[in-house]
Amino acid sequence: MNWEQLLSLKRHGDTHKRLRKEQDETRLGFEVDYDRIIFSSAFRSLQDKTQVIPLSKTDFVHTRLTHSLEVSVVGRSLGRIAGKKILKKHPHLHEVHEYRFNDFGAIVAAAALSHDIGNPPFGHSGEQAIGEYFKNGNGKQYQSILSEKQYQDLIDFEGNANGFKLLTESREGVAGGLRLSYATLGAFMKYPKESLPKKPTEHIADKKFGFFQSEKEAFQEMVQELGLIQTREGSDISFSRHPLTFLVEAADDICYTIIDFEDGINLGLISEDYALEYLIKLVKDSINTKKYNSLRFKEDRLSYLRALAINTLITDAVKVFIENEETILNGEFDVSLMDKSAYEAQISDIISLSVEKVYRSSEVLEKEIAGYKIISDILEVYTGALAREQDGKASNYDKLILRTLPQQFRDKEASTYNILLKACCFVASLSDSAAVYIHRKITGLEI
Repeated sequence: MNWEQLLSLKRHGDTHKRLRKEQDETRLGFEVDYDRIIFSSAFRSLQDKTQVIPLSKTDFVHTRLTHSLEVSVVGRSLGRIAGKKILKKHPHLHEVHEYRFNDFGAIVAAAALSHDIGNPPFGHSGEQAIGEYFKNGNGKQYQSILSEKQYQDLIDFEGNANGFKLLTESREGVAGGLRLSYATLGAFMKYPKESLPKKPTEHIADKKFGFFQSEKEAFQEMVQELGLIQTREGSDISFSRHPLTFLVEAADDICYTIIDFEDGINLGLISEDYALEYLIKLVKDSINTKKYNSLRFKEDRLSYLRALAINTLITDAVKVFIENEETILNGEFDVSLMDKSAYEAQISDIISLSVEKVYRSSEVLEKEIAGYKIISDILEVYTGALAREQDGKASNYDKLILRTLPQQFRDKEASTYNILLKACCFVASLSDSAAVYIHRKITGLEI
């Protein structure tokens, strides 16, 4: 892979290349990507979607929105620092094509901003609940009329693939979705493969999948423009990652490692003294002991350690990225940057404590259980109504239900696969509160 192609400013529908030297410096194409994402309705819905603690009533806990903004800020720093080093190694990118280090920061920031945009309500359990409905619930009845990959898209419903759909899906009068640059779309794509084969290797890019069958053509157009390396021959589509995807992933890893830990402290799930000890271990080589001891309140000490920890991990992630740049460009780097971190042991300790004290806390588990029931019930009502409408057998109740479904999720002329996928995408678009409200309506608990 080569950086000139990987930094493509071209957008879906363009008939010619967009050259960096012709860009308006006051509104760079990659920065337009950021603006389009942040003004989208899908991004706004993240303000009421679970990060870790579902339906939390405290102001301290992060939502998908605050998490995404923080990941974007970290991603921008990662991109800018790495960009400076890349331009030094490949001077023609600046001298001939006029790329700047801020371009790398803008791409990573935009991709990071949208990294959770396709996630359903109720955290990762939301994805699992959608898949469970089609794997073991009433949705299993559709298996025989779907292709193997179409069915796999549903039973392994993936927020990353739904995100790519949101960013690229054409609607009437709106071709190419948000029409982001291919560079940003490529950096967004963590898992450039189909839902099958499932985890064919231990390579980080094979861990999940990145696009539904409905976006196969859009995906192929993207990888062709960016020059990503094909990693599998035959009918199973699979490509190497865009190099900047590793920085987007690192930004997410850094934030959830430190910020989820902080949420656990603020909720009282993790002892503050215990937590400060863990963070000090991470930053012991860079901490200013005098400054730290001058901070009177635990909240200030925690804030200082959090900022220092994030900065430490940013510097380390860029170091790993640059040291492995050639391997990454060849598509041969097969783990996350954090897996090669000099602080891998400290990171592992923090995550282990978060898993024990936060992710498995009774508050999280109880609300994830409720989320499963809510999502299953909503899917049952809407998929049934859509399927019967397609067959011309919709009941009066079905017709009433479908009036509540936004028009972009309805198309009775579409294939069964697309009808079912749109129902899933509708559920995924709901905020936590909206899902609870709809569930209460359809079950008659609220009039």
